[in-house]
Amino acid sequence: MNAFVFDAKLDSFEQDVINASKETPVLVDFWAEWCGPCKQIGPLLEKLALEFNGGFLLAKVDVDKEQQLAGYFQIKSIPTLMLLKDGKIVDGFSAALPEAQLREFLGHHQITAKPALAETPAEDREPEAVDPHLEVVRLRHAVAEAPEDDSLKLELGLALAATHAYAEAVALFDALPANLAMDERIAKARARIDLAERVKDAPPIEVLRAAIAANPGDFEAHRLLGLQYLVQGQAEAGLAQLLELFRINRDYQDGLPRKLLIEAFTMVDDEDLVRQYRRKMASLLN
Repeated sequence: MNAFVFDAKLDSFEQDVINASKETPVLVDFWAEWCGPCKQIGPLLEKLALEFNGGFLLAKVDVDKEQQLAGYFQIKSIPTLMLLKDGKIVDGFSAALPEAQLREFLGHHQITAKPALAETPAEDREPEAVDPHLEVVRLRHAVAEAPEDDSLKLELGLALAATHAYAEAVALFDALPANLAMDERIAKARARIDLAERVKDAPPIEVLRAAIAANPGDFEAHRLLGLQYLVQGQAEAGLAQLLELFRINRDYQDGLPRKLLIEAFTMVDDEDLVRQYRRKMASLLN
């Protein structure tokens, strides 16, 4: 298998397939070892997944090992392929199609290959943004192959937290030995998870922005918007919103804006950004 192909399991199907399809199309291949046509189409699918370079993910479901999952999707024959986009099944077929028809199927759904990164000197190369859903898939495989490696479980927990799979992330963090549980990245992740729990019932970002546009003095909307941005990973927007609340009413709820900014500084990974906003906060105190 390659980085864009993984075995789908019942207990992680929602996270690895349904949620992942909201970012990247996922083609689910229901197959079995004894199925001749499955062995014909399987290698073609894996070849295309590698060639498309993350244009889609290929989730393989062994119907003998994952009978509940096959039953849930009412699989009557194999191979059966289902395409998920935006968390929903949009198409599928039950046949060992030749490569040309597979390409036509992908093209019909506007699935195209992602370009390979141009080769540049290592010192000039920008850090590559890692798709957290792909990282979860990669790390699940790594943990399965090395179940005693707690450092891999730590990395998986961090990747799960980045995809908002908070319950599973916390379970992994709680099971880590003490030397790894003290990792600063876990502390930051736990802070973000706690924050997400606090704002889970808050209005969405668009509603809060509209509320502030209508009434710039809506301090609670400023507070919730800043926290919502932080939960969504928009660190600078979150810090800017909390700083604005501090500017217009630093005494709101007994000095809450200052407390929220200090809390945010501890959970944002970008140290340069944190230093920048610490200076801005200090300048408002003068």
